[in-house]
Amino acid sequence: MVTLAASLSYIVAGLSLHPQANYEGRNPPLAKSTISKTLDDVNMNPDRPILERFGTWANGVVHGDLGKTIDGSPVNDEVGRRIGVSTRLLLLATLIGSAGGVAMGALGAVKQYKLFDRVTTVGSFFVLAMPTFVLGLFLKISSINFLGAGTIHFTGETDPEFAGRWDFAALANRAEHMLLPGLTLILIQVALYSRYQRSTMLDVLGSDFLRTARAKGLRRRTALVKHGLRTAVLPVVPLLVFNIVLLFVGATFTEKTFGWHGMGEMLVNSITRNDVNSTAAGALFTAVLVLIAGLLSELAYAALDPRVRVR
Repeated sequence: MVTLAASLSYIVAGLSLHPQANYEGRNPPLAKSTISKTLDDVNMNPDRPILERFGTWANGVVHGDLGKTIDGSPVNDEVGRRIGVSTRLLLLATLIGSAGGVAMGALGAVKQYKLFDRVTTVGSFFVLAMPTFVLGLFLKISSINFLGAGTIHFTGETDPEFAGRWDFAALANRAEHMLLPGLTLILIQVALYSRYQRSTMLDVLGSDFLRTARAKGLRRRTALVKHGLRTAVLPVVPLLVFNIVLLFVGATFTEKTFGWHGMGEMLVNSITRNDVNSTAAGALFTAVLVLIAGLLSELAYAALDPRVRVR
């Protein structure tokens, strides 16, 4: 499936994108032969048959080479750098956001129609109704108005003087830059997952097995956590895993808003720049993530529900 998805993505990108547009309209104009030679060097010349270009690209992929960008730099280097950026931004935020969403949704179900449930419900719908870039801008403006301009640095992954450094001061600066974009992602995920988890938890609260657990002498909290939450989280596991993994290419608005140059930004930029190889690399990366998410989802489901384990 990964091979099919990547192949179709390359062919669609190769047929629909127009790399020669990057060289047109220049003053003085470039010779057609120069443009053709430049595009040949990066395997994006539309004068060559699409299957020939695909064969060259596929042969490179098999040997670990994703080709060259429209600027002539290796796609491997670009992807490797951006995966690191996305990982640093998303890993902690997704873990906190998913765990927080599950906890808040379960607690909201237990306290149905009470103050906590009503406040979190209204807050979740408010966050979900707000576009990601608007939420990010709201946090940026709020930090400036309430804490003062420059109190929190939030543009880019780090300040220029700390680029390439990993000492304590550089790590502290990176954590400061991660605060607002990480909070943006956490708020969105908590709002989303809490709605699903609240619904599934409400279905479990009135179940026979939970009443049986209470009748056997288990405390209410123990029964809710050990039996209720474990069962209620099962339907949410696929959503959690797929959203967490695919967020590596889906956090485009957050990356754009805060100037983080990750995989989501790369995928959008490659399309707007008519960069066929980078677009195909982004599609290949997404296909691999889907495969990984499916595997992790099955493993997580089996870990939570022993009935589906294969013996």
